[in-house]
Amino acid sequence: MCKEAEKNMRQARKREILKFIESLHQAHSEMKEAMEKHEMASVQTMLAECQEFAVELGNAIEDTEGENCVTVSHVENYCETLFHVFEEVNSWERLGDVGRTNISTEANKAYKVLKKQLLRVENSVKNDIPVRKEIVFFPYKASMWDSLESVYLAAKEDPDCDAYCVPIPYFDLNADRSFGTMHYEGDQYPDDLEITDWQSYNVEERKPDVIFIHNPYDEWNNVTSVHPRYYSKNLKEYTRKLVYIPYFILNEVEPDDYKMVKEMEHFCAVPAVIHADSVFVQSEKMRQIYINVMSKTMGEDTRKIWEKKILGLGSPKSDKVFNTKKEDLKIPEEWLKMIEKPDGKWKKVVFYNTGVSILLTYNEKMLDKIQSVFELFKKNQDRVVLLWRPHPLMKATIASMRPQLLEEYERIVQEYREAGWGIYDDTSDMERAVALSDAYYGDESSVRHLYQKTGRPVMIQDVTVE
Repeated sequence: MCKEAEKNMRQARKREILKFIESLHQAHSEMKEAMEKHEMASVQTMLAECQEFAVELGNAIEDTEGENCVTVSHVENYCETLFHVFEEVNSWERLGDVGRTNISTEANKAYKVLKKQLLRVENSVKNDIPVRKEIVFFPYKASMWDSLESVYLAAKEDPDCDAYCVPIPYFDLNADRSFGTMHYEGDQYPDDLEITDWQSYNVEERKPDVIFIHNPYDEWNNVTSVHPRYYSKNLKEYTRKLVYIPYFILNEVEPDDYKMVKEMEHFCAVPAVIHADSVFVQSEKMRQIYINVMSKTMGEDTRKIWEKKILGLGSPKSDKVFNTKKEDLKIPEEWLKMIEKPDGKWKKVVFYNTGVSILLTYNEKMLDKIQSVFELFKKNQDRVVLLWRPHPLMKATIASMRPQLLEEYERIVQEYREAGWGIYDDTSDMERAVALSDAYYGDESSVRHLYQKTGRPVMIQDVTVE
């Protein structure tokens, strides 16, 4: 086996080398034909080219595996064999017509010697060179990192794997769907997470073995867009396996509940599901829903594709929620001042979640509802603390799709924050809000479905009732 190198060969590089060796096998066959036709000048040229390629191959292997790698010695032996065959071909030229009657036999011998030595190189590449798998994760919003985190941590622990977290930029979309402000949240991830800058990770050149994404929309989103370089239809060109894991959790319904499934079809039939090689969804029931929706959308004859591609392995978001303990939280001092009673005991904390779809449906009425909720909790602030966590894309959605509401929404946010009686959480750490709170109140959303798994009370607000 090869001596341990600082970084073993990547699978992509190993595949390239094996393809290169296959081309040398082809060159041997062409040389044999040229020998039998007495085209010795062509044979000499091909032998010289094989020699140059072999030297390049040996250098490439030595760079990653070290000079003591046994494969390098096999390449050196192959180079020596090429030289001896070259000398032998020269001797055939000197024999002239007298020696040509035996050239066919000699050509076959030379071909066999070269093939035998090259097979030693090929087998050594396959068996003696340890391979490391490169896996890259391309999250865009830090608040959605929980949908990938447990998979990333597992990859990090694999001694034969190099895992990279590469947060990517995204853009607000203007009303005309042109790109607006660019956002990059690489500084908002957990402090102990090693971040790789997106500008230094060239996916086109590195061709990672596996890519994980949680943005499903490509250019389909109406509010934001990741950088087009990272659309699923583009990433699939630079990896052997593209994996999509939804950033959300949907309500668990029966696959034959037509009405409920109809309402979630737009979550299933998205570009990432179409382009990915694998899709990890939250449960076996959800897997069947995705399969049914995609078969209906793309044609029943495609069902086997979705049955193979879509896997009900569970959501990493659930892993994150269950692994986040209240006693381990780092709670901001200004939050503690609102949570703690004068006697040191804690008030009840209610997680108030407001989503974008409800706002787009009810418009001004939704803003009125938010303010009425504030009034209620403000009156009871001596025993209950409201932790308001609007959807991370709430402001961007309003600016893009309901610009006439933006000024009023910003006023509500500012007044709530300045009042100081309730918590405003716009951080990327949604799990902290879940672990800290005693109950959920707010809109139907993926957060609600996730919260329900904790077993704590869940209450859905009715926007039509103030």
